[in-house]
Amino acid sequence: MTNALLYAVTVLFWGTSWLAIKFQLGVVAPEVSIVYRFGASALIMLAFCLATRRRLGFSLREHAFMAAQGLCLFSTNFLLIYSATQYLTSGLVAVAFSTITVVTIVLGALFFGFPVRPRVAAGAACGLLGIGLVFWPEIRGFDLSAGGSLGLALALAGTGFAATGMLTNARNQRAGLPVISNNAWSMAYGFAFITLYSAVRGIPFTFDPSPAYVLSLLHLAVGATVIAFWTYLTLVGRIGPDRAAYSSVLFPIVALTLSTLFEGFAWTPLALGGVVLVLAGNVLVLVAKRRV
Repeated sequence: MTNALLYAVTVLFWGTSWLAIKFQLGVVAPEVSIVYRFGASALIMLAFCLATRRRLGFSLREHAFMAAQGLCLFSTNFLLIYSATQYLTSGLVAVAFSTITVVTIVLGALFFGFPVRPRVAAGAACGLLGIGLVFWPEIRGFDLSAGGSLGLALALAGTGFAATGMLTNARNQRAGLPVISNNAWSMAYGFAFITLYSAVRGIPFTFDPSPAYVLSLLHLAVGATVIAFWTYLTLVGRIGPDRAAYSSVLFPIVALTLSTLFEGFAWTPLALGGVVLVLAGNVLVLVAKRRV
């Protein structure tokens, strides 16, 4: 699969996941919905590994790094992001999460020694500015007195955990861990962590049998988790976490498109200008040379 196709699949599934998450909230506690999501994802991944005779045996040290990835990327990240939606609009959460591009670049340089390529950094900044313009009405209406500050802190904390998980995955790939096997174990660890967290807090494990909840859960578990994380983390291994993370600047645009179709979002010149900036930033990132 080409890098362009990997980008497209990642952006498509993660961009549509924002709408799917809305159908997960209500009857079932967010923590429990995350348990169902990653329980199903981990089961699918482990079954696939067994069926295709992929490596599942690893050392304790390797399991420790896979558990670290699961804790950051497949449990804590989503717990914080889902919690942030209680205080912020989905668009503003998407804007906050899109800063993963910058966070990944900074953390990668500080803790993993990844080089910061000027054109990659410029493209990320351009894309973030574009996202800010697209969602400017929501940003302008942000009200700190209505719990917005807590929501923003949760969203940014979730973004930090996600970036750390992405970088841990990059480390795991560099250490020779297979992408699919590593993801399978990491999802299993993430499932274990969030299940333990929910049980300790005494959160009831209810279930909503409605078609909307079940179908959105399947979309999130299979499309946005099993497929999209495989395509994204494959990109991390091929082109580095900084350039791969730029897909996180694009998927809010997919979310905005769905909002236009299903929620009556009205396009403005400011929003259109933001889209142009995002696309321009994408060009900068994709054509950036390995050495500049």
